[in-house]
Amino acid sequence: MIEHTLTENSTSAKIENPREELLSILRRASKKIAPVWPLENFVAVNPYMGLTHKKFENVAHDLAAAGGIKMTLPSSFYLQKMEEGKLTQEHIAATLKKKNLAIGVKEFLQTFKTSDYAEPIRVLILADVASQVVDKDWTRFIIGRISNWAASYFDNGQAIWNSSNQAYSLFAAWKEEAKIDMTPELTGLKDFRKVVHALPDDPLKAAELALTKLGIPEEGIELYLHSLLLRVGGWSAYAARLDWDNELYGGADGKVIEFLAVLLCWEACLLDCITNTNLDAEWKTARKMFSIIHVQTELNQQLTKKLILQEAFDLAAQQNIVKKFRGVSKSSKSTRARPNVQAIFCIDVRSEVFRRHLEFIDSSIATLGFAGFFAFSINYVPIGHEKGEAQCPVLLKTGPTILEEMPDKESYQRVLKTRMLYRQIQQIWKSFKSGAVTCFSFVSPIGLSYLPKLITDSFALTRPVPHPDHIGLNRRDIKAKRVSISSSTHNHEVAGIPPEQQIQMAKDALTAMSLSDDFANLVLIVGHGSSMVNNPHATGYDCGACGGHTGEANASVAAAVLNDKRVREGLKKENIFIPLNTIFLSCLHDTTTDEVTIFNEYDLPSDRKEELDNLKETLEKAGHGARIERLLRLANSKGSNTFKSILARSKDWSEPRPELGLAGCAAFVVAPRERTQNIDFEGRSFLHSYEWKKDRGFAVLELIMTAPMIVTSWISLQYYASTVDNRVYGSGNKTLHNVTAGIGVLEGFSGDLRIGLPWQAVHDGENYQHEPIKLNVIIEAPIEAMNIILKKHKAVRDLCDNGWLHLLAMDGEGNVSHRYESNLNWEKMD
Repeated sequence: MIEHTLTENSTSAKIENPREELLSILRRASKKIAPVWPLENFVAVNPYMGLTHKKFENVAHDLAAAGGIKMTLPSSFYLQKMEEGKLTQEHIAATLKKKNLAIGVKEFLQTFKTSDYAEPIRVLILADVASQVVDKDWTRFIIGRISNWAASYFDNGQAIWNSSNQAYSLFAAWKEEAKIDMTPELTGLKDFRKVVHALPDDPLKAAELALTKLGIPEEGIELYLHSLLLRVGGWSAYAARLDWDNELYGGADGKVIEFLAVLLCWEACLLDCITNTNLDAEWKTARKMFSIIHVQTELNQQLTKKLILQEAFDLAAQQNIVKKFRGVSKSSKSTRARPNVQAIFCIDVRSEVFRRHLEFIDSSIATLGFAGFFAFSINYVPIGHEKGEAQCPVLLKTGPTILEEMPDKESYQRVLKTRMLYRQIQQIWKSFKSGAVTCFSFVSPIGLSYLPKLITDSFALTRPVPHPDHIGLNRRDIKAKRVSISSSTHNHEVAGIPPEQQIQMAKDALTAMSLSDDFANLVLIVGHGSSMVNNPHATGYDCGACGGHTGEANASVAAAVLNDKRVREGLKKENIFIPLNTIFLSCLHDTTTDEVTIFNEYDLPSDRKEELDNLKETLEKAGHGARIERLLRLANSKGSNTFKSILARSKDWSEPRPELGLAGCAAFVVAPRERTQNIDFEGRSFLHSYEWKKDRGFAVLELIMTAPMIVTSWISLQYYASTVDNRVYGSGNKTLHNVTAGIGVLEGFSGDLRIGLPWQAVHDGENYQHEPIKLNVIIEAPIEAMNIILKKHKAVRDLCDNGWLHLLAMDGEGNVSHRYESNLNWEKMD
């Protein structure tokens, strides 16, 4: 395997031999592919991740050339926004002036009257040329064969029969299967198996041989390799995720490189096996494009114009966001009374709606925003599970192992037995339904027994499947369960958190939250998750900061640690004094129904029951207000114009839009809550609490700009890409989805693994629910401090310098005062 032959990942090292040079070229191409996470923890990721070291507009041209990929919507969208008044000639004029283009707005707009949207000119790989010459869609055929094999090789337990040997390296497994696959020869590729058999077993040697046969010009090899990977971008992205995990934990990359070797060999085999005299001549002409593609800007002039419209649209959206901060009365923290309740929510845009309603209903409640894992990076093991789930951002390594517990041994054993029995029955039932003989019995006599359940499920009267987190638990168990933070042993591994580490984690969390004093009587730690059925991408609606899981475990661990007497004693030495009557409550906000569940009610003394009851009533009222607000937005979707439908969506198996998730996200505000408390962001802004005057050395600011800011940009760009080119970076029509290999979906029965969001997540059938806007990050902190962090972290600076997000500074009065340009330069806002 490649990862065993070379562990040096640096591409800047001196190339000493042809093998290392080839490996370096393959690695550079592979790093242009962003990873995609499986459905079990489908977290948002920036699909342009490997390209952010270049300017946004340059990448747009690169991707257009390499894969016909779009990074803007059709010009008709922007012209429509002008008619609606959301985009004006002044915005376009400002953009033209910024780019030093000597053309008037009217003259510029006139160019779109006769030429609306043309497909970008892209390079052709051999399969494309062969499809034209032979009049058979070889590109589609190859993608289908590769996807079929990859689904088998990467299978995560879905397949009953698996034809691929997963013990082999990626390239070896493909070659072993391709040598006996008769489908290509039956389709017209003469002697395909013989040609595959003659390929070297070493993936690098095979890649070198393929490149030699294909005759790609040296200056065009990287573009060709990138184009190859984009043709099967879904499986390339999944291989990239395996490399990501390996490198995160100190291992080596190599999966994408081996996958690229497979793609190269398919191209070379295609060239050898197609007997058509015109193919060589047409391929010779086509590959010249790899040498002259540097003139792509001239080839795609229409794209250049649409990029100007997109930039003007970004400017218009930014001005609307900035205006929200002007003329709004801002409460002064120094004059406000100590709150009765503090509620710490995830920075998620859906939390903004609930927080606003909660504070409106009860002014004695103060809310804060923080990444939903609450600085407790844990490996969470539910009852009945052998392995844990990483409850932290994918940027971070997993922390201590935490076990789910019940209050007593009797209830623990009951839940354990129920869950084990449920799993065994599910496995037996799956085998029965899928068996070669027993499936006929299932479809006919047994299938009829499903009719009553099918009817009740169709009318959303029942939930088709139990909630995965509630299996084996009754309502009382759900609120009684807890987490074990004390040291113990699980599967011969240490579980729990040592006392010293608990104190340090508590200090770090409270400091990062800017919550080191003025504690309320009740402090809610509110994780979030969604409840929906028949949605393969359901985890994408859960908490991304918790690795695509709900934030319940993290909230419970945080509350348990912060309620611990020994931890509080330890915090006193750090000048953090938590009052005796302050109780931290672990909660979960269901973003589909806007209901909040409190888990550790047992930590609250019985004499404070009235206080708890009042809190529950307030939470219910806030949820009611949030549901009404969401109804106004969801009413655009057919069949969802009643209040009852909001609650029914969570258990309706036929609902294509159980909720809109993070669609519409446009801003990330890092500032004290009083700066945003009286502003309605319409559920389109991430809100992170931060007070820079409490941040010694700006360590917390650095953490925010290198973690939450990166993650929110990932979310923003995932929605952006799924909107502007759902064919490549989205997952198409969710009603056609078929789960494959237990890790992703196909749209229909074949084709590439689909990445990104389904069309229904960004469009309601009539209008875009997410419009392509790059994230506006607004931070209240000294510009000098932000510049130091940008200078220190190149990846963060690339996002700002190259136009992947907009960085704005807030002044001491709560107004957005400066905009980051590039090269550590800022301009004063007008």
